[in-house]
Amino acid sequence: MAERVGLSLRTVRYYEEAGLLMPVGRTAGGFRLYDDDAVDRLFLIKKMKPLGFTLEEMRSLLELRDEFFRPDLPADVREELSERLRTWVALAEQKLAALREQVGIAEAFVDGLHRDADRSRRGQAG
Repeated sequence: MAERVGLSLRTVRYYEEAGLLMPVGRTAGGFRLYDDDAVDRLFLIKKMKPLGFTLEEMRSLLELRDEFFRPDLPADVREELSERLRTWVALAEQKLAALREQVGIAEAFVDGLHRDADRSRRGQAG
């Protein structure tokens, strides 16, 4: 599964130890078995990590999603959970905006370095 989602085995085990992922069983040889839900969880975790979500935030969202997608969920509970999901959307959008700002700063920095390198090749000092 680690290879399938593009993570190291060590990382998968870390998320398992953190309680974000649970194997559904083990093979006769002792290897962990994961179902499609676990794979989906790992893909979600993999998307959350670069956005700066903490393990606790990841756990909270995963638990919310688990509850939200229960087929027997009463409508009033579903509405409350839906509101909580919208809060997560807003948080993710804020994190994305912050990353875009960082990218803009990094691009300006790299552009400045390119200009400095071009000037140095031409033998100009400033």
